[in-house]
Amino acid sequence: MTRFLLPLAVFLALAVALAAGLRHDPRELPSPLVGKPAPAFVLPVLEQDGHKLAAADLRGKVWLLNVWASWCTACRAEHPVLVDFAARSRVPLYGLNYKDQDGAARDWLRRMGNPYTASLVDTDGRVGIDFGVYGVPETFVIDKAGVVRYKQVGPVTKEVLERKLIPLLESLEKGDGHA
Repeated sequence: MTRFLLPLAVFLALAVALAAGLRHDPRELPSPLVGKPAPAFVLPVLEQDGHKLAAADLRGKVWLLNVWASWCTACRAEHPVLVDFAARSRVPLYGLNYKDQDGAARDWLRRMGNPYTASLVDTDGRVGIDFGVYGVPETFVIDKAGVVRYKQVGPVTKEVLERKLIPLLESLEKGDGHA
């Protein structure tokens, strides 16, 4: 009898682990930053030589940080969605130009349209590392207190924008919710 109970117990443990794993979307990568303050930074602004922007400058408002690069194919796919969002939203969208060349990034924005309130230069990728960036594109929602409330890994699609980002942004702007 004991020889049957051990395999049964192992099977049940594996079944429980599998069931728990299936509850989560495998495309969603958890971020240890969600619910914690966004990393501090002071970075040059791509479009304004000599001007810098700090995370502290953005306190008091809900904002998005989109990590992008001119060499990123997936960024090209999400860009029209971001341009449309920026044209119709009051929430500022900041870019973090990740491990890119300034000239290539400026040309890309000139050709594709610039949805960003400002795009920050992260040539060496250190701020991206502080944010836990796995790769580009990634987008972060940051609340008025400077706390990261959501991380989107991969391109922002119309569906992601409508189902996740806009409802969360509206909730955070009203001050009646956190992710």
